[in-house]
Amino acid sequence: MREKEIHSLIIRIFRQGKNVVVGPGDDCAALDVGTGKLLLFAADQVVSDVHYLKDRTPSSAVAVKLLNRNLSDIAAMGGEPSFALLTIASKSAGEKWITGFLKALQKEATKWKISICGGDVSSARKDVSVCTLTIAGWVEKDRICLRSGAKPGDLLYATGCFGNSFRSGHHLGFAPRIEAGRFLSGRFTKCMIDVSDGLISDAQRICEASGVSLVIDTNSIPLRKGADVGMALAEGEDYELIFSVNPAKSAKLEKEWPFKKIKLTRIGKFVSGRKKGIYDGSGKLLTSHHKTGYEHFGP
Repeated sequence: MREKEIHSLIIRIFRQGKNVVVGPGDDCAALDVGTGKLLLFAADQVVSDVHYLKDRTPSSAVAVKLLNRNLSDIAAMGGEPSFALLTIASKSAGEKWITGFLKALQKEATKWKISICGGDVSSARKDVSVCTLTIAGWVEKDRICLRSGAKPGDLLYATGCFGNSFRSGHHLGFAPRIEAGRFLSGRFTKCMIDVSDGLISDAQRICEASGVSLVIDTNSIPLRKGADVGMALAEGEDYELIFSVNPAKSAKLEKEWPFKKIKLTRIGKFVSGRKKGIYDGSGKLLTSHHKTGYEHFGP
């Protein structure tokens, strides 16, 4: 089965309780626990020689990536992180690797005032390490951002740059956009996602959830050093935010954007009235001309 088919199966099979405001299919689950805010949950993992090169990557860098890719999901919902649970399964990780991993994870968690308050450890049968983090956070009910909020006419904005993430090392050293997500949520957008699987792939998730199509100005996509447009559209591991903005708010957003070290770029426009998909400015379907993104269960 391919990844998208597994996601669809999960959504069909799992039944949600009445307090689950957002279930499977978004960057985080959201629960109403009666506090006035929504409790966010997300889980991500890093697997050796899938998310990092085992023989070339220190355990400290693995730990930082694990936490920050979880934080990126919290950022996409407009939330703030709070707690986390950790699991480690490995056959080959020794004391030096584990100690370096845990110390780096604690150092990074301290930056965000996150308590890592539980988890599990296990051996593994094969020479592979799998580290998983479950993160919890909070977001105000009127500020939560979903994939389903884009409307025809809305503009698509992006933070940062895209492409060449793995080879450049960006995937290990990126900064999660928590502050940017907080600035945007509720005020400028209610529709946002972080780009982990590729710009086309994650933009497509917004389109499907919102029932719209998208026109991307490929010439406007900000490229990371060493990247081309194809890399930017398909490679993923960028961990930048893309989000919809009402045109009436675009000038105000660009004027008030407070993050001097983070690029803010308008890269597209959501539309209706054509077959659902993602197009370039000439009307060509981008999914027909470019790889659509990372696929865990692809050939």
